[in-house]
Amino acid sequence: MSRTVFRKVGVIGSGVMGAGIAAHCANAGVRVTLLDIVPRDLPADAKKAARNKIAADALANTVKAKPALFFHPNNARLVSVGNIDDDLASLADCDLIVEAIVERLDIKRSLFEKLEKVVSPTTIIASNTSGLRIKDMVEGRSETFRKNFLVMHFFNPVRYMKLLELVVGADTDPKALEAIATFGRDQLGKGIVLGKDTPNFVGNRIGIYGMMATIDEMQKAGLSFEDIDNLTGTPMGHPKSATFRTADLVGLDTFAHVAKNCFDALPNDEERAVFQAPAWVAGMVEKKILGNKTKGGFYKRDKASGETLTIDTETLTYRPKKADEAIAKATKGLSKIEDPAARVKKLVNSDGKVGEVGWKIIARTLAYSARRIGEITDDVVAIDDAMKWGYNWELGPFETWDAIGFAEATARMEKDGIALPASIQKMKAAGATSFYKDGKVWDLVKGEYVARKTDAREYSAVQARRGAAVLSNGSADAFDFGDGILGLTFKSKANSIDQDIIEMIHMATERAEKDFRGMVIANEGEHFCVGANLFGVVVAANQQQWGDLRAMVKRLQAGVQKMKYAKVPVVAAPYGMALGGGLEICLGAGHVQAAAETYCGLVEVAVGLLPGGAGNLNLLWRALESVPQGQQLDTYAVVTQVFKNIAMANVATSAVEAQHFGYFRRSDGISFDKARLVHEAKQKAIGLYESGYHAPIPRAYVLPGESGIATLSMMVDTLVAGGHASEHDALIARKIASVLCGGVSGHTHEVTEEEILELEAEAFVSLCGEPKSLERMQHMLTTNKPLRN
Repeated sequence: MSRTVFRKVGVIGSGVMGAGIAAHCANAGVRVTLLDIVPRDLPADAKKAARNKIAADALANTVKAKPALFFHPNNARLVSVGNIDDDLASLADCDLIVEAIVERLDIKRSLFEKLEKVVSPTTIIASNTSGLRIKDMVEGRSETFRKNFLVMHFFNPVRYMKLLELVVGADTDPKALEAIATFGRDQLGKGIVLGKDTPNFVGNRIGIYGMMATIDEMQKAGLSFEDIDNLTGTPMGHPKSATFRTADLVGLDTFAHVAKNCFDALPNDEERAVFQAPAWVAGMVEKKILGNKTKGGFYKRDKASGETLTIDTETLTYRPKKADEAIAKATKGLSKIEDPAARVKKLVNSDGKVGEVGWKIIARTLAYSARRIGEITDDVVAIDDAMKWGYNWELGPFETWDAIGFAEATARMEKDGIALPASIQKMKAAGATSFYKDGKVWDLVKGEYVARKTDAREYSAVQARRGAAVLSNGSADAFDFGDGILGLTFKSKANSIDQDIIEMIHMATERAEKDFRGMVIANEGEHFCVGANLFGVVVAANQQQWGDLRAMVKRLQAGVQKMKYAKVPVVAAPYGMALGGGLEICLGAGHVQAAAETYCGLVEVAVGLLPGGAGNLNLLWRALESVPQGQQLDTYAVVTQVFKNIAMANVATSAVEAQHFGYFRRSDGISFDKARLVHEAKQKAIGLYESGYHAPIPRAYVLPGESGIATLSMMVDTLVAGGHASEHDALIARKIASVLCGGVSGHTHEVTEEEILELEAEAFVSLCGEPKSLERMQHMLTTNKPLRN
């Protein structure tokens, strides 16, 4: 296998997009040179640092950005800065250069003219434009430059948005496209959509149309912003931010710019008029009412009252929120339907405004998407993927069409007088019943089903299963994942750990040792595991069933340790949230293949507890494991950092940060694309087994003991005195300190794992008997928010 290796990337333009692209390339381990213009009005003898100020400031701001754009601030070490006037030649050895400067054709052409003089003949040049045509941008450039030129359209924020649209020009070398598609998919973890050289390409063409059509239907129906956001969020299979909260996140100026670009550049679009924004949008932009970045957009939080206010389009001032009660009630009920296909189908068949307006918005978007086939892309999958990856829709337009029912939705659109292209009529006449069917997809250009292109590495835990369940109970299943790997999957609410899961950990580990080469813990749903099922703990504590609680904790500890010392490798595949017990499962598995976007920590203090599934032990032992034999070790320093992470419930906001925190090992794998997570976890387990896997040997350490407990307690007392912690926080923290220090006698001998586990179990059960801990647990169960008491 031969492929282009990308070792260095140049990014020109350090604005929001350019800096985000630079950060994510660095996340992927690629060196980056980030350039921008020289600040205006500098003296002729200005120093280099002053000339680099724009790019340097952008990098500094990107390091501090919230949400974080770098997986870890250390990744910024891979980014060097400069300026276009002095440092363009430094891009000569780049494998790829991404242009992300102002959307002006004359300025881009001028840059490309200069760039052509310094780049190597093998360097690929990409523009992050969303509105300019390739043929216009490369006018006057050489054949070699044109062969190496294409569009790489990232979505903001680059780290978090999976979509990467690639667009080629008439002269683009197919090898350049293949190299960039591979780089984007395999190194950056992006989902690739191939679009045509048309304004706003695929995602924004459909997405902005959908938003503008929504505004149009809102005004026709006389609904409020709140009504529309209730309707177009979860009930429609769209993000909870829906329409106008999304616009506030993106920025109303950006939204208005893209809509205007469509209106100006699409004179022949049959729905061009819908891209003409209402006068009040222009008024909001003029008054800098742009959304979150200006502390107010369609919605604004009132500092005095704490209430959320809504913009009044007549006065452009804020009013109290108002929503139609019937719409709010109906959409709340729809949101509870887990399956997005069933949810959308019920939405369009609902009574009243919900069904009427919901159907009109969806129908117009489906029909518009169908009419764009052949113009913006030839592939219905490309449009579906663009909307899922770029706008976070649960279903793309054609998947939504299938969910409603192809024949039913088509007939209803025809009845409503919505224009459908001839390709849909041909599909209908051919007797096709859906766009997607048995691994195939209907090709609207060819007029037939074709094989759907798939990546063999992309499959879920459910899709990995072979045959019937090997083991099963009410909260977990174990299936053969093929190639000698057993797959353990939780199925409780939010994958929370209960008694059934604890028992399945024992049974699955034993079965894996007996009949398989390894085991992978791969879950489904939004999050890997949000911790223990608090309800059962609260019930037992209220009934003072201390023996039962202790037995549960000891059984969980034993299950975690059984995985740790299994005779075959056990690999956890966390993603989303892996909190409390979720992280303890990962620590116990001993090997991890984590999605890059994994948020993990031992957060039990928030519910008045400490980790009870060997989390204290395994986090501390992991921190101590790399110390060479014979080295004089101050275990107190190590214990202190572990103590801070547990007592302060520190959550890592990426898998890379989790490695820095010591939650994952530096040798643990990170999957940039969650769609490949199960495959990569399975391959890790196979690789460990095939390389001669042996279980680790138990270890013991001399710990700080009584003096360490006293010193950590003094630290806690200082926090209480300063108002940074409550007395109950202090009580929990002291128990954590006692466990981590090996109890009062921890300094007198090598403390074994069994001793730490006993201290942990004792402390956990004692906290369950504390009234304030019970208050925290009950508050979390009823409000899903922590209580500080």
